[in-house]
Amino acid sequence: MTALSPHTSTRENLRSFLCFVVQDGEGSLEYEGKTYELKTGDCVFIDCRKRYSHSTGNIIIKNNINNKGNTDRNNTGINSNNINSTGSDNQQSNEIEEIKELNENSKLWSLVWCHFYGSALSSVYDKYKERGGRPVFHLNQTSEITEMLNQIFEIAGSSDYIRDMKINTLLCQLLEHLMVYSWNPENVTRSKKRLELDAVKSYLDMHYMEKITLEALADQYFIDKFYLSKIFKERYGMTVISYVEEKRITEVKRLLRFSSMNIEEISGVTGYGDANYLSRRFKKIEGMTPGEYRRKWQGRG
Repeated sequence: MTALSPHTSTRENLRSFLCFVVQDGEGSLEYEGKTYELKTGDCVFIDCRKRYSHSTGNIIIKNNINNKGNTDRNNTGINSNNINSTGSDNQQSNEIEEIKELNENSKLWSLVWCHFYGSALSSVYDKYKERGGRPVFHLNQTSEITEMLNQIFEIAGSSDYIRDMKINTLLCQLLEHLMVYSWNPENVTRSKKRLELDAVKSYLDMHYMEKITLEALADQYFIDKFYLSKIFKERYGMTVISYVEEKRITEVKRLLRFSSMNIEEISGVTGYGDANYLSRRFKKIEGMTPGEYRRKWQGRG
């Protein structure tokens, strides 16, 4: 499709995913609270259930197909009923020449695009994002993606009795290429860091009463101890050891308030191991001894 005049299209809650490549010209996309300036060679892959808006010019769609045939869904949950695509504008050459001339003067864009949906695509898109996939990325070579989009258009408009299988194959290839080309190491690193920290924190929440050292924890999760210390503090605002002690003190306070255990018993089940050491740490953190804290909560303080 090719734009002839300034135009904005805004949609949301559309049960579809959209992929398009800017073949020529410029435009913009608003998606997930961000505005992306698009230029020739940029590729977009978004979830249309979320609000999005793209702008450039009045869009003239050629070779557009919205197939309404009845076909069975294949094993990936994608079929030709869910394909709405357009190929490149290589027909009606006189009209195309006029459009190209206008685009060169106005920088309005020409796109190759495809809307598609299937029951498996939500989880596929989640995986795409987990790998660091971005809604907008630049292609050094657009031919592979645009050729796939054009083939999907051609097959969706055909009467081929195995067109659903062919479309499914092309969509799988398209999704694979999108994952490869949009892979963002920085986002992947952030995702990996988040998963590592979630695992470490869950372990500390369950094992804070045991003997824990930064070295042992780093070895357990195959993370450099200095790196672990740095990213843990960045996320939680305290060191690993401070977090462990916070968990221990919280449990000590709970037992002082709601149990009849003495300080020796409490020190044993909370990881301190020594009543005197627990008393010193408790007073430094809470400003009173464990006995004073218990009497306060029993109304005798």
